[in-house]
This record gives sequence, C-alpha cells and structure tokens, in this order.
Amino acid sequence: FGVGKNLFDRLQEDEYDYRRKINTYYPFHDEGEWELGRFLVENLTQTQIDKFLKLKWFHTRPRPSFTSKDQLLDWIDALPSFVPWKVSNIEFTGYKTTYPVQLIWRDALEVIKQLFSDPVFANHITFQPHVVNTRGQREYGDYMSADMAWKIQDHLPVGATQVPIILGSDKTPVTRITGGLEMHPLFITIGNLDSEVRSKATLRAWCCIAYMPIAKFRVHPDYQGILQARLWHKCVDLVCANLKIAAKDGCFMPDPSRYIRYVFTPLVAHVCDLPEATMIAAVSKSASPITMATQANFGDGVLYPPRTGHHTLQVIYEISKEVDPWDLDKFQKAAKAAHLSGVHMPYWSDWMFACPSVFLAGEILHTCIKFFADHPLNWVKETVGKRELDARFMVQHKRVGTRHFTKGVTHVNQMTGREHRDIQRTIVASIAGVAAPRFIRSIRALIEFIYLAQNPVHSPDSLHSMVQALSDFHAFKDAIVAAEARRGKKGVKEDFFIPKLELLQSFRGTVERLGTLMQFSADMTERLLITHCKHLFERTNRRSTDFTEQCVRILNRQESMELFNLYALFYSRGASLVNAIHIEDEEVTTVNPALSWVSRVLPDEAHSVHGPRPVRNHFLKGILSEDALTAFHLTSKPDFNALTPVSIQTKYSLLDFDHALSRFIDQLSLSTGEHTRWDHRYGRFRTWNKFRLQLHSAFQSRVIMPSRVVQAYPPSDAFPLGNCDTVLINVMGDDGQTSKSIFAVPKIPRASNLVLPTFLSNPLLYVQFFHFVANPNDRPELAMWTVERTYMIGQHGERYRCGGVVSLTDVTHAVELIPEYGNKVDEKISSATSLESYDRFFLNSFTDKESYHTFSTEFT
Repeated sequence: FGVGKNLFDRLQEDEYDYRRKINTYYPFHDEGEWELGRFLVENLTQTQIDKFLKLKWFHTRPRPSFTSKDQLLDWIDALPSFVPWKVSNIEFTGYKTTYPVQLIWRDALEVIKQLFSDPVFANHITFQPHVVNTRGQREYGDYMSADMAWKIQDHLPVGATQVPIILGSDKTPVTRITGGLEMHPLFITIGNLDSEVRSKATLRAWCCIAYMPIAKFRVHPDYQGILQARLWHKCVDLVCANLKIAAKDGCFMPDPSRYIRYVFTPLVAHVCDLPEATMIAAVSKSASPITMATQANFGDGVLYPPRTGHHTLQVIYEISKEVDPWDLDKFQKAAKAAHLSGVHMPYWSDWMFACPSVFLAGEILHTCIKFFADHPLNWVKETVGKRELDARFMVQHKRVGTRHFTKGVTHVNQMTGREHRDIQRTIVASIAGVAAPRFIRSIRALIEFIYLAQNPVHSPDSLHSMVQALSDFHAFKDAIVAAEARRGKKGVKEDFFIPKLELLQSFRGTVERLGTLMQFSADMTERLLITHCKHLFERTNRRSTDFTEQCVRILNRQESMELFNLYALFYSRGASLVNAIHIEDEEVTTVNPALSWVSRVLPDEAHSVHGPRPVRNHFLKGILSEDALTAFHLTSKPDFNALTPVSIQTKYSLLDFDHALSRFIDQLSLSTGEHTRWDHRYGRFRTWNKFRLQLHSAFQSRVIMPSRVVQAYPPSDAFPLGNCDTVLINVMGDDGQTSKSIFAVPKIPRASNLVLPTFLSNPLLYVQFFHFVANPNDRPELAMWTVERTYMIGQHGERYRCGGVVSLTDVTHAVELIPEYGNKVDEKISSATSLESYDRFFLNSFTDKESYHTFSTEFT
C-alpha cells in the first residue's frame, strides 16, 4: 500500500531536526557530552546531579554546556518522543471516592504504530501466519504458527496484515508498609515479534500504556470490589478504544522497512495471574475464567466446555433486563448466582475476535510454578517431613551454575519463581525411598507436565505427552489423600478444589490456538513491574500525591534516551535508517535485535548497545567432538603446568592412574595403528581442575546453549574426597562417569624427533565408571535410570573403583546424579562428600528442560 516512514524516519520530523543536520546530538555539544548527560540522568538522582556539576573539579576544566540539573532535564525532555501521556479524571455518578480518580494513559494504537515501525525489530518480526513441519509433524512455536492466526487471517480482507495485541497487567505494592502505595500498570506488545524478543525486558518490545487508578470508594465493603473492577474495565476500554476500531475496520501503518500495511489489531492474549483473570473474564472466584467448570469441578481432571465471551455477555444481558446494573446489591447477587462477578461492561465486549476463553492464555509462572510451591511442595513436606526433606536437599552435590539449598527448602516463606524451579529439578529423585511409590508418581506427573508445558516449541507428540502427564496425576492423586498430605486450616482435605489445577486442562488447546505457552509467561510482566514501578518509584520524591506523574516523566526520558541514542549512532555515521532484512543461517548465541543490527553495520560500535550479551560460542575456537555437536573449552593457563604421573596419582588420590593411562595408550595404538616411542611415565602433564562443555539446544538446533562447567578438583580441606562432577561419555561398553582429572600430553620439544599419535593431541580425562542397573520402566514412579559405581576386585580380594582414561571429546553430556538415600539420609554425609560416599544413584532427568527433553527422546 505504498511507502511511508519508519520510527527512525519520524525522528527527523522533530522541531529541532534542522539543528541536528549540523550537530546530530543537539542540544548537546557533541557525542561525548551526550554520553555524560545520559549517564547522569540514568544513574544519579537530581540532587546528586547538582552536586556533581558543582564539584571544584570543574573550576580548572571545561564545564559541560548544561550548568544545572534543571537545564539537563529540560534538554532530555526536548528529545524526540511520539506518544504523549494524558491524564483523565473519571467519576462514577453517585459513588464518591476518597481521592479523585485519575487515569494516566496514552493511546494504545499510537504505541502499537511505534512498535510496529521500529526498524530495530526488522529481522525479528513476522507478518503472515505460517505452518512449520518438522520430522513429519506440525510444530507450534510463536503465535503466527498456531491456529488462531490462520482463523483470524481468513476473516480479513485480501492483503491485510494482522497485528495481534498482547496485553499484560498486574497490581504491585511499591512500598512495604501496611496500607502502602500500590500501582497497577497496563503493558502492551504485539505477537508479530519473535517470542525470544518479547521475553526480555531490556529489548523494548513491551510498552507501558497506562497506570490504572486504585480507588477507594465510600461504600459498604461488599461493593468495593465490584466498583473497582468496573472502574478497571472502564479504564482499559478508554485506553484501547482506537485498537478496537482498528480491529474492526483496520488502519494503515508503516512497517520497519517503510512499507505501508493495512493492519487489523485483534486481542489474542492478556497475561495476568488468576485473580486478575477472573476479574477480566467477569466471573466469580468460584468459577473458572476460561471454562464452564465451577469449584466442585476443579479436581475432576476433565476439560469442560469453554466459557465463551458470547455466553458471558448473554448472561449479563439477561440479568440486566431484570435488574438495574447500578443497583449493586441486587445485581451483584443475581450475578453471583450465575457465577459472574457483577461487571456489566467488560472491556473486551466490543473487541473483534476477542474471547476470554482464548485470550486468557495458559500462564506458566502462576499457574504452574507458583501452583507447585503452594500445593505439591506442601504435600511433599507433609509426607516426607520438613527435617528429612531439608536434609535431602542440603546433601546434594553442588554443581556450578545450579542453585544449592544450603539450609534446606522448608524454612523460606517467600521464594521467587527461580527458586521454585530449582526445587522442581531434584524433588522427584530426592523423595524416593521415603514416600510411597504412588505418591511419588503423582508428584512426578505434575513435574513432567510443568516441564513439557515450558517447551519453546510443541508438536502433537509433545502435546500428547503433556496431556498424558496430567492424566497420570489424576490417576494417582488418591495417594496424596491416603498420605494425608493435602491439608487446610481445618485439617486433612480429601478434595482437589484447586482453581489452578483446573486451568491446566486447557493448556493443550491454548498451545494449538496461540502457540507455545512460554511466550505468555508472567515472568515478563513481573520484571516490568520492577522496572516500571518499583525502580521508578525509588527515583521520585516519594510523595503519594504525584508519584505516578513523576514515574511517567522518568519513563518518558528513558524511552527517549534509548531511542535517540540508537538513532544518533546510525545517523552520525551515515548508516541507513532501515535495518536491511538479513537471513541468519549462522548459529544463534543471543537475541538482541539492536546489538545484531549495530554489529552488522557498525561493528566497532557494538560496545555502545546495552542489553543481553551473546553467549560465548566455543564452537568457533574451542575443541570439537568428532561429530561437531559438542564443544569444549579449557583455559589457556592450566591449574598445574608440569605434573608427573606420580604427582597426579598422589594429588588426586588416583591409585590406578598410571595403569589406566598405559591401557588407554595401548588400546588406541592397536585400534588406530599409530605407535609412539614416547614413554608417559617420564612425561610431565598440564592439568586442569575444570572444563566447559557446550551443546546446541535440544529443541532448536541453531541455538547454542550457555556452556556448563564440569569440575574435577583434587581432595582439599573443604572437599576431603575431591569435588568432581558426572558426565556421559560416548565409549562403547561404558556408561556414566565421574570426571576426576583433566590433563593434556605436553608438547614435544622442537629439538626432539618424537611424533605423538593423533589420539594424544586432545586433552584426556581420567574417569571412574558407573554402570546402569535399572531402566526407567523398572521404577515407573521415578521413570529414571539407576546407576551404580563400578568396582574391580584386586589380586588380594580388595575392592577398588574402576577407572580409566578417555579423550575429553568422548564426553557428550554433563549429567546430575542424585543419591538413592533410602528411608533416611545419613547424618554423617554432607554435600561435599555425598557423590563420593554413596554407590547407587538416580540419573536425574529433570536437571533442566534441555536435559529432560534429551532423556525423553534420545534416551528412551
């Protein structure tokens, strides 16, 4: 539909653009002064800025052009900005509030135009629905690969583009005192952007469009909730009014490449927690916001018909014919009888294609992670006992990059979602031996469901597995009742009337309609609450009368500075303001659109871009396995530079090291036909205490995962038996191993005529072996492999651990072993000795989502 102007082009419509053609950084003197001003505003308070500018240091040196914090802030406020904030006074006739009700907002459609035309996102935006097939199965990823995108596209005019709207909202306290201040922001983004971009708060993919008023009405407490809910819906209706018009009639807006598109804006998701979801759906707390299930049905394990928007509006209409909606007492009673909340004009009622049974998408953080903390974790505490459960977590082996609960898991009243995820990792294997098998199986089924629900991509097979896991829980949940683990204020409970448990039934349908659930996780909005409320509030004067207005001014400055900084970087270097479409065939180490653009066009300026940094790619310069699927990294400087075999044997307490190395050299000499006159007994070895192992994602092979540290430290005071991790290696006949020592054959002096065989060119690893003694089917409640330490019998009948030397490149995965504790943890064992003290372990398949997927597919 023609060519228009993208976001950066519109910056040149600013009233001071004629000055910026001479000085790009106007009103600042030059780039250096701009960087100083930006640094001061971003990092110092206004008082601190004034103190800085009055330092005696400036008496003998040139001062910046701005002489006070007021002048600096005026200059920042003069930078180009697009969507102005407004303040609207709102009243409900006949209902007074303690303070005047003010809505601070900006037009959601104008914000969407700004997002849609931002050239930073040019290589991370999709305009049309598509179908992805992998290995003969349909793949559900981002919204545009799911069914709803196709359904809506079929109803749009030919050539039209849908810009799916995703809202996010939550209420948060900004002060901890009783009766303190609260804020209720509303955020927005678009489903055209890649989910990896939308999932990072620093990438500007989400924008704040309103701070909802939190009013106190002068009414009976019974009517406070219904009036506050109606006020909230009225405010969202005002903020999104133009989006609704565009959803029905369409509008024209330029994309990042300047092409004008005919756009429709359907609401496809609203990210929120359960209380907010019930308010949005206009239903009571005793009903599901997305299905026709009520409290008595929450534990049935049955997927009930959807609670469609049409049904809810029809019931509201029928009640309104009999009762005046503003007769709160009668209307609220009639609404509750129909499982409604009393909201009579929900904001989505006139939004084309909007249905709460669809757009209230399955939400991982609250519905899965916090559900686990509130219910399954408490069931485990009741069954195992707090003291024993703590002991089992405290003695687990410490791995680099993994949270270790030094004081246990039951003493903390408030945990973050990250901590809840860390507990999920090992809880199944940890309770083996102390809980009944059926009880363990019910907990494992929920953990499996939660892991599968977090897949970044889904297939019909993975969705079937997810549904089966939830079905397994309902089949074995009677064991939780039998263990008297589910308790309430009045003692043991035999029901499962848990609202979040019912929401899990809808996850499969949500994935098929909207795509993977992780793109709608409240992790993002929780982070935005911190950056757009709590951190902003700390930078105000903290007066309750106008703190929201101050927050808005600070937010405006942040957005203007980020945008202007990137624009000025390109404009001052003469680079194009259009981000050329770049087909990325190379491996992906991070998703940061701005960094990718600058690195490609102005590589010397990449340091000036903030945000997520790339994962270090060891596949470029590291040591690669034969199949090039695994990369290894050793530091250039070893921990020990010249150890003899005897020294290694003594330092690491490896009695058979010399024999193991001889056996390795002899076997490889025979199998490869390469021989050497070099005698290892007289060699000196460089030795490392750790290495890094890096893999590609098990879900998306183009994505490179962060590397994992594998430890192989010798015995010390802190670790009397050494500190070593476990790995899987690709050697015929061997199973799991503990890496005990990493060493490399030294380089032969130039004067020597010795030539080392190729099998000695890579670093070597001394390992002690485990062997598999049970497969997942042998212990269906765990569904994990069981391994035992491998022992050998000496000439005099003594038993010793079986060890050997392998090439470092034979390692395929870093794995986690959880000891088989039995009925009670040995009090003499600690986390420093547990891996060396036990002989029987479970190979933990829940170490992380990547490991779970690998064990569920490649190791079945």
